[in-house]
Amino acid sequence: MRSGISTFTLETETHPDALKPDPGSEEDFVVPDNKFAFSPGQLNKLLNPKSLAALIALGGLPGLETGLRTDVDTGLSLEETELAGCVDGSAPAGSGSHSSEAFYDRKRVFSDNRLPTKKAISFLQLMWQAYYKESVLILLTVAAVISLALGLYETFGVDHGPGAPPSVDWIEGCAICVSIVVVVMVGAVNDYQKDRAFIRLNAKKEARDVKVIRSGKSFSLSVYEILVGDVLHLEPGDLVPADGIFISGHNVKCDESSATGESDQMRKTSAEQVLRLLERGHSDAKDLDPFIISGSKVLEGVGTYLVTSIGINSSYGKILMAMRQEMEATPLQIKLDRLAKGIAKLATAASFLLLLVLTFRLVATFSGSPLGPAEKASRFMDILIVSVTIIVVAVPEGLPLAITLSLAFATTQMVKMNNLVRILKSCETMGNATDVCSDKTGTLTQNKMTVVTGTFGDESFDDKNPGASEGRSAEFATRLTSAQKRLLIESIAINSTAFEGDGGEFGFVGSKTETALLGFAKNVLGMGSLSQERTQAQVVQMLPFDSGRKCMGAVQKLSNGTYRLLVKGASEILLTYCTHVSLPSGDTVLDGTRNTQIKETIQSYAEQSLRTIAIIHKDFPQWPPRGAENPDDSSQAVDLGALLHGMSFIGVVGIQDPIRPGVPEAVAKCQHAGVRVRMVTGDNVVTAKAIATDCGIYTDGIIMEGPEFRKLTDAEMDAALPRLQVLARSSPEDKRILVTRLKQLGGIVAVTGDGTNDGPALKAADIGFSMGIAGTEVAKEASAIILMDDNFASIIVALMWGRAVNDAVQKFLQFQITVNITAMVVAFVTAVEDAEMRSVLTAVQLLWINLFMDSLAALSLSTDFPTNEILDRPPTPRKASIISLTMWKMIIGQAIFQIIATFILHFAGPQFLPYPEKEMRSLIFNMFVWLQIFNQYNNRRLDNKLNIFVNIHKNYYFIGLNFIMVGCQVAIVFFGNRAFSITALNGPQWVISVVVALFCIPWGVAVRLFPDRWFEIGAKFFGKPFVLVYRPLARMTDRVTAKCSLKRWRKKEEKDTASLETATYSGKGKSPAGTIKASGDLEKDVL
Repeated sequence: MRSGISTFTLETETHPDALKPDPGSEEDFVVPDNKFAFSPGQLNKLLNPKSLAALIALGGLPGLETGLRTDVDTGLSLEETELAGCVDGSAPAGSGSHSSEAFYDRKRVFSDNRLPTKKAISFLQLMWQAYYKESVLILLTVAAVISLALGLYETFGVDHGPGAPPSVDWIEGCAICVSIVVVVMVGAVNDYQKDRAFIRLNAKKEARDVKVIRSGKSFSLSVYEILVGDVLHLEPGDLVPADGIFISGHNVKCDESSATGESDQMRKTSAEQVLRLLERGHSDAKDLDPFIISGSKVLEGVGTYLVTSIGINSSYGKILMAMRQEMEATPLQIKLDRLAKGIAKLATAASFLLLLVLTFRLVATFSGSPLGPAEKASRFMDILIVSVTIIVVAVPEGLPLAITLSLAFATTQMVKMNNLVRILKSCETMGNATDVCSDKTGTLTQNKMTVVTGTFGDESFDDKNPGASEGRSAEFATRLTSAQKRLLIESIAINSTAFEGDGGEFGFVGSKTETALLGFAKNVLGMGSLSQERTQAQVVQMLPFDSGRKCMGAVQKLSNGTYRLLVKGASEILLTYCTHVSLPSGDTVLDGTRNTQIKETIQSYAEQSLRTIAIIHKDFPQWPPRGAENPDDSSQAVDLGALLHGMSFIGVVGIQDPIRPGVPEAVAKCQHAGVRVRMVTGDNVVTAKAIATDCGIYTDGIIMEGPEFRKLTDAEMDAALPRLQVLARSSPEDKRILVTRLKQLGGIVAVTGDGTNDGPALKAADIGFSMGIAGTEVAKEASAIILMDDNFASIIVALMWGRAVNDAVQKFLQFQITVNITAMVVAFVTAVEDAEMRSVLTAVQLLWINLFMDSLAALSLSTDFPTNEILDRPPTPRKASIISLTMWKMIIGQAIFQIIATFILHFAGPQFLPYPEKEMRSLIFNMFVWLQIFNQYNNRRLDNKLNIFVNIHKNYYFIGLNFIMVGCQVAIVFFGNRAFSITALNGPQWVISVVVALFCIPWGVAVRLFPDRWFEIGAKFFGKPFVLVYRPLARMTDRVTAKCSLKRWRKKEEKDTASLETATYSGKGKSPAGTIKASGDLEKDVL
């Protein structure tokens, strides 16, 4: 045993394997030329999980102090560079080559407090992911390969005769390949930019300063510069930056829920005290916890601790590393994959049917035919090309591009509006959100606390309400006596854990409440330097914040030898401890009348959304008072509970956290859009109600406190939730319960959070919003969208763009499926009817219509900026179809018009238009393209409203892309004769093409005016035969696919099992060294 530890009373806590490496972590225990007594792996055993056995094996706090070559009182030496020798003196002295590098050996052995930069996915990997996740792209690849092979055969394998133009059938397959590359490139570029933006944000936002002791001096240091062996300060509100062992302090309690799942406050006991308790046979685990876990939050108390693990070796680092997981497919992707599979089945069936019909017709002509074998094979290849073209036409090539462009455009615009989207699915999910559960501080309010009202004895001031009778704070200060000012300044300055520093409010760094009070003392009462105030005062004891009594205190020895206890905290609680009130003439008895007046003042402040803080004091002849001594230290009082009686009430201040500009308007917009906004806060009911009322959240609903809420049964909770608007005095667990229950009731829930403890609620929600400025790293990792300005009003941006993304995809679907239905019917019917089995639209023409035009349409329809009208409708239900009844009405209506127009010109046109066949076919092709151009305008709306040109003048992308489409089509008609098998058109032919196509716009008006109910009845009647045929075929196809997948899965399982049985065992033959695969959302499991 090492020094400082009894050798005969700790046997129950010792364990021979306390410092034994866990399987897979052996490398952490081996450090070449280690000049310390311990390796990172051995120090990790302290908290993997909490292990008193490991602490004893390491020699307790004295052993750690010696082994890490540090000092628990003065910390590391600022002059440390390369260390000479080892702890036990066995190693040779340092080479001296690194004598100028600060903490060289310490950084070499234990590294620094940074996580390794998340390995960026290469651009090629992003391209591969963008490809294989899209079943539509895989289907397109198959079609492209077949089309390209047949095209190359037609070009090089068939003799076209002398003087024949060169074959261009291979262009079709190449063009499809180009479209696939474009889709993959756009998706990969979007993901690449998103990942880099998140890395840049974290690099900027995660940096913070902590208070460290080095060479006996306390100062602020970047969190990244913490080293193993450092001694850090612990103060209320701190996010612990590294693992360690508690050295000393007062009443330190931590919230470790984010790291251990333990929701209770964990009281910390110094390492030396823990060992003394163990020697006495003490076994209560609550008193034996000296372990400080990184990522936890200090709730109350002050103290110091010794850092033992940093970076990836710390608990916090391990959580963050484990959360680096790939995201699952988005709901929109799932819906669209189903749609693509359905289209593929229909297209394959139609293609196969066409192949059979045309093949039978071809075979029937073989008898007595003068064609040779080569010509017959060529005819069959022509039929095969037409059949494959049906598949190419039916598959929505532009659909992946439409989704990718919509998300890329939306996320790019959202970043400009302070929304950094981390998970793309959150865009479309947010568009259908039904509930928003918002934090108060920093989200609804500015988190910039300022003292705006106050009452001290008979004097008061009011900086909040213009024209208030009490007067302003500057005037109030002139009415105070010097003794009153001195008492107030000492009560605020001495009884505070904040300190002077750059970057804080009013020049102070600390909690918002304390910096507000210090700002009041400095700017109104004329306080000088905070450090001088504290140096001049003789502070005997600091009593840390007590969450049970909502107060904190400090004891000052006065010049006359007496002791003054200064206390500040929750006004309604501290008033109950007072029997006197401080006036300029001295302390007088607090009678019933004055007590009522103070209560009314406190109530008045609370009703104005002010946080009320009372300041009280009491003088004692000796310290600690009799009966209040700490049994472990007779020079200190045990706690505040034994002292709070007979106090004198100095005064009360009202501190305001102003509501952020635009929040009431944003809440009103959410409510108008059918999204219920609820406020979840830790404030009391009165303050919460006042702020919620100012924000427009509370109207006439239910306000409930967290302890009451969590006791409700499921039935009671379900009955209360529809009207619950404010949850006060709530914990992070209350928020998680609220979110989970709302989701179970069918809601799509968005949650805001900024703390480590908000991780579970952020992950439980459908969309988690974290704060970019005040948010912790855990909160940002657990969230889907980061509000870079911490403002609730930015949620409206996410809501509007989410709906815009959904609308863009639906607009394109409405456009694309219309084209697909029309082109497939036209190609099928005209090929079957034609004596030479030719379609009126050639494969290359169909490709131009279905690929390039659709791609440009996808881009143009995805660039509409959301307007306020998008908030005029309720959210779309979670399980609603991606294609609505109104959309189907427009699709079928426009398809009917386009098919009729094409068939009239094709079949009846030669009877009233005196044009040769080639010119007629060119005219039909031109008209068909213009039908799609004009139909874009019909698809700018998804409802039955008639104004399809709304805000079109503001969408420069749409206008520009339409010019490109028109320009390309004009160029093709005049210069694409050979490639597109067309001839140039004259003026009348252009007029016919464009005017006939233009009629699709008034036809769209007629379709919109046709009642949805009538269409639904007609669709059910005419669509029933189709459904009766399609469903059995689809089920059969799914079963065959499922069986094939099951066989592959079983083979893989058998292979994995065989591999496991033959696995190589490591160590002492006790456990296999294998890879563990985690299923599900590992990030959620960790939190």
